[in-house]
Amino acid sequence: MSSLQESLDLIGRGAEEVIKFEDLEARLKLGRPLRIKAGFDPTAPDLHLGHTVLLNKMRQFQELGHQVIFLIGDFTGLIGDPTGKNATRKPLSEADVAENAKTYAAQVFKVLDREKTELRFNSEWFGKMSAADMIRLAAKHTVARMLERDDFHKRYTGQQPIAIHEFLYPLVQGYDSVALKADVELGGTDQKFNLLVGRQLQSEIGQAPQIVITMPLLEGLDGINKMSKSLGNYIGINEAPNEIFGKTMRISDDLMWRYFELLSFKQSLADISRMRADVAASQANPRDFKLALALELVERFHGKPAADESLRYWNETIKGGALPSEIELREIDVAADGVKLPQLLKQSGLLASTSEAIRKISEKGVRIDGEVVENRDAIFHSGASFILQVGKRSFLRVALRPI
Repeated sequence: MSSLQESLDLIGRGAEEVIKFEDLEARLKLGRPLRIKAGFDPTAPDLHLGHTVLLNKMRQFQELGHQVIFLIGDFTGLIGDPTGKNATRKPLSEADVAENAKTYAAQVFKVLDREKTELRFNSEWFGKMSAADMIRLAAKHTVARMLERDDFHKRYTGQQPIAIHEFLYPLVQGYDSVALKADVELGGTDQKFNLLVGRQLQSEIGQAPQIVITMPLLEGLDGINKMSKSLGNYIGINEAPNEIFGKTMRISDDLMWRYFELLSFKQSLADISRMRADVAASQANPRDFKLALALELVERFHGKPAADESLRYWNETIKGGALPSEIELREIDVAADGVKLPQLLKQSGLLASTSEAIRKISEKGVRIDGEVVENRDAIFHSGASFILQVGKRSFLRVALRPI
């Protein structure tokens, strides 16, 4: 059984803000399991490590004996979350929401304890609401208060359109807390306004207002932007073990500590502090700690055997420079006059554009059958076959055939 201070320390790990801390302390002293809510709109079918920052905090609450509610916003997904948007977000179709929600449910239990998780959908209560009920809910908030929200304010003053249904989103998210009688709601720092609406609505109907805990938005592999599939700087939890391992090894040494704090279950804050001190004193190689983090993440999402195999693969093919034992074969159609290397790299799918390919070639990051190729005007004709390599991690066996 954790002491009150141990519980507060674990709950506070990595958190950006707790509103109000004294309320959290008082609620924990009640000695009953608290109801911990976090909502996820099924806007995309796959989750990445950025999403797991909240999931990890939920798992910590589970380990402390509290009731966790994973709320899938199948109703709010139809509205479209306007948070951080400078234009009206297109609502998802019911079919999209249903399909994405199905895959969400399958993925979250790679982090959460299935037996200790209450899986809910907010269509349970909003599907039963009448138009009159929604009007009564809308009456509990003012336009002036909505315009206090930073993104709404910027769009309004910039004379960009705000659709009426977008104003409903914070109210609907807030009402979820009323329906679930939440003691605590978790969300990213960009969700703070919406989480506070939940506190307000609970107070108005006589419920004890929820404690709000905001978590930072995890930077992606570039170390600058929020992790996002659209930016390509993400690590997906459903990606292949070698991909998760390899991408984790690509994060910067500085960013590694933030990943440890927000994503690791095996290393305490005291452990992380000691590791940082050892690296600063040149008594340890940061790469060794990064390997441990990569192993932990692959094990969490794919199991220990897969993690061990990923480490072996990394040591042999990346660290050791050997080729992987299995390389995908891809046949590529080429015209009679052949194809230049930048276009070939784009057609192969290893790089997104010819400009990116030219840059990689100039950086000596492209190899054919293990040899660096620096001539971007090199032409390849049908009938040729070879192993194409970009950087240290991307391999493809290509066979060129006539169109």
